[in-house]
Amino acid sequence: MTPQLRASRSLHESVRQELLNRIQNGAYLPNLPIPSTATLSSEFGVSPITIKRALRDLQAIGAVTAIAGKGTFVKEQRRFLIDLSDGIAHLETANVRLMSIANEKISDPAMEMFNPPGEATLCVRKMIFFAGEPPLAYDSTYLSPDVDEAIIDKFAARPVTEALGRLGIRIRNISYLIDASTAARKVAEIFAIPNGYPMLRRLYKVTTTKKGLTIFGILQAPFDRLSYSLNIQSEN
Repeated sequence: MTPQLRASRSLHESVRQELLNRIQNGAYLPNLPIPSTATLSSEFGVSPITIKRALRDLQAIGAVTAIAGKGTFVKEQRRFLIDLSDGIAHLETANVRLMSIANEKISDPAMEMFNPPGEATLCVRKMIFFAGEPPLAYDSTYLSPDVDEAIIDKFAARPVTEALGRLGIRIRNISYLIDASTAARKVAEIFAIPNGYPMLRRLYKVTTTKKGLTIFGILQAPFDRLSYSLNIQSEN
């Protein structure tokens, strides 16, 4: 039976999404080859060029790897574990790609527990990833619109805790809310996952020793790429 391809997407995008679905659903297993280009071309009823374009896209996001003379193999995905016991996760070895900087209000209803400012903030959005791995997390950090340029530059280039450390600013208090949500369209495109894919989110509020610098944010990742641990010591 030929898979149904979505008319709203190009052929190679539809094939890529179907192959990614099979990887995520376990139809294609880690470290094992997927069917050959010729086999997939026949199954989908598309040209080998279309299959190769889809596979190149999957290689780019770290879902598969091509081995010369052997074929294309599903790449084993790491689930990154963040320990919250020390107050906040450190991602110093991660790479960061700035996505956008814009003035906007904090509109997510779940952030209300942190009493965010009602006026527009400066939102710094960035992708966090490790070399050779698919994107790990998408971080939206909200700052006061009148912060110094040096602070903006650091938050645009590094994860929150490292940015504060490089600025010599100490953390006074951190509050977290960890919840689950579904991937919005823009986020789904960034992670190359289906719309509505389950996401793990860490909403945070960080107060610092610098007067007027309180940081709000939402760090989100596909549920199978990120997990958290917390160690609570007994007083006895």
